[in-house]
Amino acid sequence: MAHLRNLVARNNLLEELPKSMSSLENMEALYLSGNRFETVPPVVFSMYRLRVLHLGGNRIENVPYAIGSMLKLEILYLGGNLLRDVPATIGRLQRLSSLSLCDNQLETIPSTFGELRNLESLSLHNNVLRTLPTEIVKLRNLQQLSLRNNPLGKDLIPCIQVHHFVHNMQLEPPKLKELAGRVVRLKMSRLPIKEVLPRELIVYLNSANQCVNPKCKGVYFEACVEHVKFVDFCGKYRVPLLQFLW
Repeated sequence: MAHLRNLVARNNLLEELPKSMSSLENMEALYLSGNRFETVPPVVFSMYRLRVLHLGGNRIENVPYAIGSMLKLEILYLGGNLLRDVPATIGRLQRLSSLSLCDNQLETIPSTFGELRNLESLSLHNNVLRTLPTEIVKLRNLQQLSLRNNPLGKDLIPCIQVHHFVHNMQLEPPKLKELAGRVVRLKMSRLPIKEVLPRELIVYLNSANQCVNPKCKGVYFEACVEHVKFVDFCGKYRVPLLQFLW
């Protein structure tokens, strides 16, 4: 057991982990979702090589400050618990690329989230967040931020007013070529377009990309989406984030 690296114990009735598990120093991935934990099991903090920790769907009400000692964590899933806050020490997890805190009762998140420089995905939907710390703009590698079903935008400084900047976005409208290209590209499979269009235009149309929103069947062209990062407010649409957080 000392060399165990992955352990899956989902959907049981576990309320705690035995202290003997603290000897599992080689553990890299631990999946404990769907149990009855009320806090992060203390023995987890002895697993210094842990990269993946799933504790979703439990009864966790608080996350110990010791979470900040798990410096090799890359994926932390705490969705579906009873969290009202998370400790500021979570900002020490410099290797974290995915953090899920959805489906909790979070009212705020600490400003130290801005120190998670490698974070690519942050799920905060289905909480009671009213504000976001301005430090969130420091997350240069953030690709997806899910915020749907939160009462955001009702408080003022020092928050980012999500409601305000969503309704006041200054986005450059697509050019006529872009709009026409989207329409034509969607109909290419049904019309004999290749027989009537110049080769250069066919190449352009074939450069279209599928919309990042899985519920959208539209396409876009590369020129319109360079360096765009997305935020999900409603579960259906994604809009550029960092360009108007400043």
